[in-house]
Amino acid sequence: MYFLHIAPQFDFMSILSITWEVSPEIFQIGSFAIRWYGLLFACGFLIGQQLMHWFFKLESRDEKDLDNLLMYMVFSTIIGARLGHCLFYEPEYYLANPISIFKVWEGGLASHGATAGILLGIFIFSRKYKGYTWLYLLDRLVITIALGGAFIRLGNLMNSEIVGKPTDVSWGFIFVKNLTPEGFPENFARHPSQLYESIFCVFLFAFLLFLYLKTKEKTPYGRIFGWFVVLLFTQRILTEFTKENQVAFENGLPLNMGQLLSIPMVIFGSYVLYRSFTSKPMQV
Repeated sequence: MYFLHIAPQFDFMSILSITWEVSPEIFQIGSFAIRWYGLLFACGFLIGQQLMHWFFKLESRDEKDLDNLLMYMVFSTIIGARLGHCLFYEPEYYLANPISIFKVWEGGLASHGATAGILLGIFIFSRKYKGYTWLYLLDRLVITIALGGAFIRLGNLMNSEIVGKPTDVSWGFIFVKNLTPEGFPENFARHPSQLYESIFCVFLFAFLLFLYLKTKEKTPYGRIFGWFVVLLFTQRILTEFTKENQVAFENGLPLNMGQLLSIPMVIFGSYVLYRSFTSKPMQV
């Protein structure tokens, strides 16, 4: 049994870059381990559920359906994120080895797939449970998703994954647990792209919560959801320029897969946001 050893160090010889040598595991007993990523992923859902309880209480709505809503969110997020990674990033491998799709513990989740899964899962929920429209739920859920995104990107940081490109900025991170092609620990700094996205998600959460508290139950359908989609995926397009491509085929593309998938999301979000300002907003 061993416990987490965190050893971020400040390397003054490398322009104050940060040597990141954090164990992805909080503790391990035998072959069983609790990892930071899993804990942070779960925290995102649990805090999100409490926020939804608060929103429903502010609007004097019945909170009995929230447990079912959480289950829809959990399964649609995980299934969508897993299928998104398999189909968008490594389709040849997973179509040839379909059983591997179910091996979620081996890693491989895509945020665009999670988005598609959530949109479909919440649509199904809104049709099964009367009194909820699709956009009504999304306007509130995206506030919690923004905060959850901050937790997930911190989990990526703890795993030393989804790393940025090499940089000489003073806040660069040296991910020593990652190996060079020669098999040695990396000794150069990279953009901490996980932190860029995590910090952005915190500010996005604060902005969306501010919008909600201004109008609460009178929020025009799609207003908060539209802002969320436009801002999040615009940020994704820009931040991808600081990140390493996840798979080799992206190296031959003018934009990587994350950017290409974000463009239609920005267009869709812009349309929903525009409709929220018209006399007849969408009421899906």
